[in-house]
Order: sequence, then C-alpha cells, then structure tokens
Amino acid sequence: MTERPDGASDNAMTAAVAEGVARTPFDEDIVLVEQFLAGDQAAFATLYSKYYDKVFSIARGVLLDIDDASDAVQEVFTLVFRHLSRFDRRSRFSTWLFRIAVNRSIQYARKFKHRSKNVELHEAIAETHEERVEIPDQRIQAALQKLKPGDRALITLFYWEELSLNEIADSLGCGVNAAKTRLYRARERFREAYESVGGSADE
Repeated sequence: MTERPDGASDNAMTAAVAEGVARTPFDEDIVLVEQFLAGDQAAFATLYSKYYDKVFSIARGVLLDIDDASDAVQEVFTLVFRHLSRFDRRSRFSTWLFRIAVNRSIQYARKFKHRSKNVELHEAIAETHEERVEIPDQRIQAALQKLKPGDRALITLFYWEELSLNEIADSLGCGVNAAKTRLYRARERFREAYESVGGSADE
C-alpha cells in the first residue's frame, strides 16, 4: 500500500474546498443583505430598486388593482426591512422576498375581496402546452376575477415572472411536486374561467 506524503490529505481537501468555492456563483443579493445588516442603508435601497417591479407585478397579479398593489408592495418592503435579519442566507433572497409578497398580497386580496378590480394582463395559459399566448385583456380580467387569490399568485409567478417550478416551490414554501400540482390546478381553473367568459385557450 502506497503511503501518501505528509499533508497530502490536507492539500487535497484544500483543493476540493477551493474548487467548490470557485464553482459557487457570486450572489450580489447576499452581499447587499450583509451590507445592510452591517448598517449600510444604501444596500437596502439597491435591493428595493432591483426588486420593486417584480414585487409589484406579483401584487398586481393577485390583487388586480394598481392602488392596492402599491400599498401591498410598501408593506412587503417594510416587513423585509424590519425582519431581514431572519433571512436564511443559505437561501435565495429573491424567493424569500417573493414568498412574503405572495402571502401579503393574498392577505390583501381577502381583505378587499368584495371590491371590483381591474388588471392589465397580456399573457395567459394555453390549454395543452406551456407557450405564452396573447389574449384580449377584458376576458382575462373577467376570468381572473373568478379565481381565488392563491391561484392568481401561481399564475403570476409562472406566467409573468416566468419562475421555474423549483423557484415557485421556494416562493410558496412547499415542495416541487406540490407546486406542480397546485400550478396545474390553477391553470385548469383559469382555463375554465376564461372559457366561461367567452374566451378560448386556442386563441
């Protein structure tokens, strides 16, 4: 049996660790989180600017109202500002943020469920495939109003934000299989709602 030179094991381990570090993608968000937690307020402003539009898109997709969405977005970022120290930095900041955005938007939707809503949505679900299709806005609005906030959240994450199933699962705090099932059911309910208001998934 050939003996390894002294320190060979340590050198191999060091090389493996270095290789792993080299393969780890740079995560600007984590750096910004660390900077903010160290007292750099500008770092949070950068995160706010980077993700405002995406959080607003989620809120608008769920709430179907621009003013309510704006209010929800402000509350989301207020919560993030106050509780960023709770964020597990082994996770992605974006999915943690989106989870807060989804939950808060659903809460707002339930609060304002009796109010009439409007939304501009340019993409929706095709009946048998994943491609994104253009469908007239008014029928989309009418169909979305028939859905529960949770279904609207799923559709928004998948069609507006184009998140993968893994990302949707992280954003919802569930497993990938559960996210896949929930998304499938949401798409089916949307298709049925859309057809009930005179639309066709083949358009």
